[in-house]
Amino acid sequence: MTLVINGEAIAVPDEVKTVGDLLAHFRLENKLCIVEVNVRIIQKHEYETTALCDGDRVEIVHFVGGG
Repeated sequence: MTLVINGEAIAVPDEVKTVGDLLAHFRLENKLCIVEVNVRIIQKHEYETTALCDGDRVEIVHFVGGG
C-alpha cells in the first residue's frame, strides 16, 4: 500500500493496516505523536482501530526534545 505521509508518497508493508501499525513501523508507538488521516485528527485511543487505505494522506507530528 502507498500512503502520502507528510507530503511524500511512501510504500508501506502489507502488515500496516491501522494507524497503530504505521506508528509501530516507524518506531513511534511510544512517542508523543499527533496523527491526521485525510484531514481528520485521530485520537490516541483510535490508533488501533483506524484503518488505512491505499492513497490515504497521513500527517505525523512528533516531538523531539533537546537543549
